Order: sequence, then C-alpha cells, then structure tokens
Amino acid sequence: MDTQHLANDPDVIVEADRAHVWHHLSQHKPYETIDPRIIVEGRGMRVWDIKGKEHIDAVSGGVWTVNVGYGRERIGKAIAEQVTKMCFFGGTAGTIPGAQFADMLTAKMPGLDRVYYANSGSEANEKAFKMVRQISHKHHGGKKYKILYRERDYHGTTIAALSAGGQDERNAQYGPFAPGFVRVPHCLEYRSQDGTLGEEYGAKAAQAIEDVIIAEGPETIGALCLEPITAGGGIIVPPKGYWERVQELCKKYDILLHIDEVVCGLGRTGTWFGYQQFGVQPDIVTMAKGVASGYAAISCCVTTNRVFEMFKDDTDRLSYFRDISTFGGCTAGPAAAIENMKIIEEEDLLGNSAAMGTHLMDRLSEMMEKHSWIGDIRGKGLFAGAELVKDRETKEPVDEKHVMAIVADCMAQGVIIGATNRSLPAMNNTLLFAPALIATKDDLDQVTEAVDKAIGRVLG
Repeated sequence: MDTQHLANDPDVIVEADRAHVWHHLSQHKPYETIDPRIIVEGRGMRVWDIKGKEHIDAVSGGVWTVNVGYGRERIGKAIAEQVTKMCFFGGTAGTIPGAQFADMLTAKMPGLDRVYYANSGSEANEKAFKMVRQISHKHHGGKKYKILYRERDYHGTTIAALSAGGQDERNAQYGPFAPGFVRVPHCLEYRSQDGTLGEEYGAKAAQAIEDVIIAEGPETIGALCLEPITAGGGIIVPPKGYWERVQELCKKYDILLHIDEVVCGLGRTGTWFGYQQFGVQPDIVTMAKGVASGYAAISCCVTTNRVFEMFKDDTDRLSYFRDISTFGGCTAGPAAAIENMKIIEEEDLLGNSAAMGTHLMDRLSEMMEKHSWIGDIRGKGLFAGAELVKDRETKEPVDEKHVMAIVADCMAQGVIIGATNRSLPAMNNTLLFAPALIATKDDLDQVTEAVDKAIGRVLG
C-alpha cells in the first residue's frame, strides 16, 4: 500500500485500522458498521480525532497515563537525542539515562534504593512476584511463597497478574490461574461488609487481612500486594487507620509489603506516590503509567536494599535475580522519565494536583446534591470517582449500560471520562476521573458540566 497516500487520506487510515488493528479492551463487532476512533493529535489536555473533533481528556490518555499533558516538545527532543546517540542495550549493562533516572527516582522514595526497569505495569508486577518467589526458595525453604492481593484491586493483564486480580470480570475466561495467590477483602467503606464505618471499619478491614494470614499460615505468606488507592475497582481511598494497621501486620508476620503504584505514581494523588499519603514504608513499589507520561514505554520495580541484598550470594550460582526485560534496556524510557519528573517539579504539578483535586471534589459534591443518582464520591488529588446508585438507601447499583451511556454522552459532548466496566460483577457503576496534572478550574468545570448534562439526559 502507498504509505504516503495512507498518511494523507483519513478514510484510508480508518479502513486500514478497521481491517488490521486489534484494539485493546474492545468488542470489534460494532466496527463493522461504525468507524473506529483514531486520535491524531494532542496538546495540553485536549486531543483531536481523525475527523477533526476536539475532546478534553479527563482520563489522561484513556488509561490514566499522560500526567503532564500532551505535546511536551522537551520530552520528545530528549527521547530523540538519546536514542540517536544510544538507543538500546540489554539490562545486563547500565546506560546514562537509566542511572540518572534511578538516582532521581529513589531520591523521591526515602527507604527505597534499587530500580529494576521493564516496560509495563503488568511486567513490573511480574518482576515483584518473581522476587518474592525466589526469596522464598532461597531464604525460607520454598515455604513463604504465597502472595496476598485485595478484592477490587487490579495488577495487570498477564496470567500471574490476573492471578492477583481482584476484578472477576477482568479475570473471566482466562483461568486456570497460577497457584499461591490468595484474596483478601476490599476496604470500600461505602460498601462496608458489616455496616461499620470510619476508623472502626478501617480496623476491621485490616483485621480481615490478618484473618486470612492466620488461616493460610503466616509462615507461607511472602508478600501482600495492594494498590495505595484502588483505581479501576472504583477509586477506593482506604479508611482512616487502615494503612497503619496493614504496615503493622506486615512487620508482625515478616511479610513483604508490595505497593502497586502503576496508576497513583508520579503525582496523581498530589504526592509523588500514593503510599506517601498514608505514611507507610513499603518493601517493593511498582510503577508505570505516569513515569514517562506515555511518551515512551517504561516501568519500574523499586525495592529496598534489604530486598536487593537477598539476591547477593556468589556462593550459589542461581542466587541472583535471573530475569530480563528486553525493552527495559531501551533508553527512551528513562530519558523521557527524567524530563517528565523535571516538568512535574518545575511546574509544581504535585501542588496543582492537590489544589485542583479539591476543586474537582467540590464540583462533584455540587453534582451529588443535584442528582440523587450519585451515591458516593471519593478520591485524592486529580483522581476521583462518583458511584451511581438507583437508590441511596439501598445502594442498589445503576446498571452498567446506563453508566456507559453517560460516558458515551460525554464523549458526544467532546469530553472523555472513564467508568468501571466489565470488571466487577454487578458493580460496574462508578464514573472515573483522572485528568492530567496540568488541569485548570476551567478544564474541570467543562468536564463536570458535561457529566451533569449526561446524567440528566440518561437517568433523568
């Protein structure tokens, strides 16, 4: 095919996409009669599709990634200069941007010292799981191998990551799963399992984790893997006291605390990392999406020196971490990540995330007063959710088809928002907001006004 013709003819692009591209998270049957959406340009918080329609993006690239916004020329330039000079070398050797970014990153994470590079959040979590399993074999006779994960949390798309996945519709049709992954209950106060609230609920939600630890046997538990704030499971901010108690349990039973910051990392909640909102000290932290704001593929599995030292033993030929991520050796990722971090610092995007997050919650609160369909709003920084219910007393969820109709109505208005969908059986009823950290009050007003109209049109 004439690629020049392809580049200049939108209709040809659409047909090439329809014929050959397998889109993520998409049922392709509708594309037999409607055109797939193709995004061609982005600037700031706005993107334009191939038909020229402008959208304000309130989910940072559709999957909570473009934290510093679109069109950052300095990141593109940094990538171009680096890959022209040295594009790639396998991770058995270091590179200049890899060393520089690791130094910058760990400076933001006191107590964590070592960075293992990979490409995606799923892969970063795989690395962490493998570290836990190898530590079990080397230091605990293979017995301390189980990994606890939480209901409604999500850790990626690979089989092992799905084995640690707390969203049953995401997991459906992909089993059997890897053994040794054990679920603990969610900590969503709005859906309290026994009706308790506040600190009492926080204590009970943490106690539920200890109950699982005791039932499974503490000597068999290697790690506890949690999101600091549950993301795709409905934007769940843990109740007061929960995280402190979780930290105590990990110390009590010698369990590694693995915090999955793939979504919350690099400023989403108003601090560099979500766990820093709660004063805990993890052993392992994984991250991906916001690390380079989508300008290049990169993920990191960051550990304490204590974890790292467990793999240093030259008397055992199999003692080192025998793992590789091919494209973890690509220099574009850390080169982009360096500029991304500098932008966040220079423009005080942590401060903006916190301030604009307050404005977003204020606007959602106003909407909640107007629409009885909104049962709960929750969030931290520029990371928020609005749970929709048929009745506030019974908390019966709004049907998923109506939630997605609201998303579609917003899209028609030129506003892109997210929602839990095909993740949680009978509980895909939360609208999701994660705009770029550059968001202004005007941007957020435009987003919430569109949602206000959409709820009125879809639900009345």
